[in-house]
Amino acid sequence: MAPGFFKQILLITAFRLLLNTGRRFVYPFAPALSRTLDVPLTAVTTIIATGQFTSLLGIFSGPLADRYGYRMMMRAGLAVLALGMLICGIAPFYLTVFAGLVIASFGKTIFDPAIQAFVANNVPYSRRGRMIGIIETAWAGSTLIGIPALALILDHIGFRNSFVLLAFLGALSWFLMGFAVPPDGGMTVAGGPRQSFWASMKQLVRIRPAAGMLAFAFWISVANDSLFVVYGAWFEHAFAVSIVTLGFSTIAIGSAELIGESLTALFSDKIGLKRAVIIGLILATAAYIMLPLIGQNLGLAMFGLFLVFVSFEFTIVTSFSLCTEVIPGSRATMMAGYLAMAGVGRMFGVLAAGFVWDWAGIGGIAALSALLSVFGLISLLWGLHGWSPQAPAVQNN
Repeated sequence: MAPGFFKQILLITAFRLLLNTGRRFVYPFAPALSRTLDVPLTAVTTIIATGQFTSLLGIFSGPLADRYGYRMMMRAGLAVLALGMLICGIAPFYLTVFAGLVIASFGKTIFDPAIQAFVANNVPYSRRGRMIGIIETAWAGSTLIGIPALALILDHIGFRNSFVLLAFLGALSWFLMGFAVPPDGGMTVAGGPRQSFWASMKQLVRIRPAAGMLAFAFWISVANDSLFVVYGAWFEHAFAVSIVTLGFSTIAIGSAELIGESLTALFSDKIGLKRAVIIGLILATAAYIMLPLIGQNLGLAMFGLFLVFVSFEFTIVTSFSLCTEVIPGSRATMMAGYLAMAGVGRMFGVLAAGFVWDWAGIGGIAALSALLSVFGLISLLWGLHGWSPQAPAVQNN
């Protein structure tokens, strides 16, 4: 690694925490936002689903990052976050908030493939799980720090001023990024020959390990977001929690995610990335099944969520490290495709969750999540059968 690389990573991780908070805060506060905007809850979940749909547009930003540099795309993501939040703050009405939050979500879509490819391009595969685990603590930080802090801010200054504050922080992060990472534009940062956009896209479906990882991302994301989008409603309905209590309930999730990311950093390289992903997904499936059985009061429900998210986070963060080596010459493209499929999965999860929740409650949600996780495991085993980091990728016929 280059001198000063670790300091760059720490600062960029802080920027990523802001992006993740901007994407995730709507989930637990969906009921409160629906009341503020005077719209039904389904109108807010539609915002969430559309925001996840922006992940599909990452297939364009990934090849751009591989061609022109990672810093440019990371700064672009922060600028888009600031713009989206500013729109929400200036005109806090449903349609403008809808547009602003979707734009802000696209900032994360632009940023994530670039930072993961940036790490992969500077860190050997044998140590990549550790470094990816470190930058992914920003995901846990959004629930452990960002959302509880935002709950207090919302309680004091309301949604409108909170949107303006997030816009200011996004703009400040864009400015600081110019000093944190040196320019890398105008070169093929992945170290290989430049490819056309369509050539890059074809790799994602023609190379079996890539196709298997895309399917894996879809299924496990449907499973997890089906639960994540309704847990706030579950807590409100079953335990009559306040908005501040609901905000701080994310500490259980954030702690689980932080532990999962830390376990990735500490052990995934030693276990082997592929084996670690399989183990994590099996544990996540078991945790989904257990959730309605143990969630009989608020404390036990939080503990159940803890088990779900610690295993899921270990699984998905380790899978990021694995994905960065599936197509080494197009790392940002591969990660953009992976995150795009995960975003589509989250969109389906958000849309399906409302119907399943109304029909079968938390028990139905848990059963659905467990079943879809099994589909994810099958996709992973098919895609990575016979694959190793040193072996040539296998193309589908």
